[in-house]
This record gives sequence, structure tokens and C-alpha cells, in this order.
Amino acid sequence: MDSDRGESLTGRLIAEAVGTFVLVFFGIGSVHVAVFTGALAGLGQVALVWGLGVGLAIYATAAVSGAHLNPAVTVAFSVFRGFPRKLILPYAAAQTVGAFAAAAVVHGLFYRWIAAFEAREGIERGAAGSERSAMAYGEYFPNPDVAAGWAAADGSEPVLVSHLQAFGAELVGTAFLVMFIFALVEPRNGNAPTGRGVAFPIGFAVAAIICVVAPLTQAGLNPARDFGPRLFSWFAGWGTVAIPGPRGGFFTVYILAPLVGGLVGAAVYDLGVRRWLKAEAAATGDR
Repeated sequence: MDSDRGESLTGRLIAEAVGTFVLVFFGIGSVHVAVFTGALAGLGQVALVWGLGVGLAIYATAAVSGAHLNPAVTVAFSVFRGFPRKLILPYAAAQTVGAFAAAAVVHGLFYRWIAAFEAREGIERGAAGSERSAMAYGEYFPNPDVAAGWAAADGSEPVLVSHLQAFGAELVGTAFLVMFIFALVEPRNGNAPTGRGVAFPIGFAVAAIICVVAPLTQAGLNPARDFGPRLFSWFAGWGTVAIPGPRGGFFTVYILAPLVGGLVGAAVYDLGVRRWLKAEAAATGDR
């Protein structure tokens, strides 16, 4: 997860696209399996697959690009670790392309299951309520699968998550993610694994965050992860249910909030923990 690896910009961008493809393939693939086939049961199993996908993506690509795989991580590394600002947009574009491609491949594998689910549930793709199938691509608040269980007899649903709460959930979740990434790749953190050992602890962090945040917002934590599949679902027939979505907020909640949250998490780590590492090392002789 270093902020600056490799000499070839082309190679680094390909690595970011490939790594994000791996992350999103396993991540939204697990959502497809859970929602459309029922072969995964419960949020914990989906979160575990997401975490494994993150770890594998880091293993596959970190040696070339640093495995940001997330514009929020790229921006945080730029502001706090000197990652070149001129590379923020190319990295974000590569990440989004990888996420879009993963969504297309997963759709190709599951499109018959999706159609069968929509037919069984009386869902008209692109119409109101079709976020129950679109949720396998972009994300919605509250989580449509969870919220469906709270519907009243007349079909109305209580307001379980406001726009502000959704923004806060994505901000806090991404703040935790970036804080853990910064802690795990910090050379002076003697309690962190070294080298390739950071991959699965970062994946475990993602899984833990998903278990808390996903019932609220589906736990995007990553603008590329949301926007790439969301854009694909727009092309695949979900239309305005995909963009801008039934309650809007796809930009503020799933793009802006993670970007802000990443900066908050990096600042919390640097100001609250990292600044004390040298003094503690001198005092204990451990570092």
C-alpha cells in the first residue's frame, strides 16, 4: 500500500484497474450470490468475501501501484503522504474502469438469476422498487434488503436512514478504513505486519466495517466501487433508479462522504497516533 511504486505510469494504472476489478468482482459477486441465489446467508458471510477480495487484490497489485484501489485512499495518500497530485485523477479513473468492468462480468454470469429474482418478486427494472435488484451494483440507503423487512402492511416504509445519517455512515466507515490502512503501512508501527502481511488485515478491517455500516448504506467506502457498478447498472436498464437513485445522494453519500472520511481518518491517525510513535519507540526501545 505504499504511495509511490513502479516506474511506468501505464503499468501502475493497469494494476489499479486490475486490483479494483478483483476487489469488486468478489465483493459485488458475493452480493449477487446472497441476493439472487441465497447461497450466502447473512451479512457476515458477504462481509467475509468482501474482505478476502480486498486482501487478494492487494496481494496481486501492490508491488506495482501500491494497491490504492479506492479514490479515497489515493486522495488521503496525496494529502498526507506526498503521493503526486497529478496522479489522483488517473488513479481514480483506472479504479472506476476496473469496477465497471467487474460489474459487467458479474452481470454476464448472473443475468438469468437476476431476471428470475425480478420476476418472482414482481420487480420492474428501472421502476420504483427496483433498487432491490439494483443494490447488487450501486448502493442505496437504507440497505433495500434490510429495509424491506420493515415495510408496513400498506407497503410504506419508515424513514430508517436520513440523508445526513447516510453521509455520516459512509464518512465514519471510510475514516476507519483509511486510519487502519495508515496504521498498517506505517514503518514505525512495530505492532503492524510488514510487507505483504498487511493485505488481509486491511481486508479484515473492510469486513468489520461492512458488518456495522452495511445495514445503513451498504457500506460503499469507495467512490470507484460504487460509481463504476452504478454506471453499469444505468446502462443495464435500471436508469434513474441507478442514477440519481430514488432518494438521490449517490454523489454526496457515496462519492463525497468517502473522500472526506478518508481525510478525516488519515488526520486522526497522524495527529492522534503517529505523532507519538517516535517518542514511544525511544522510551521503550521496541522500535
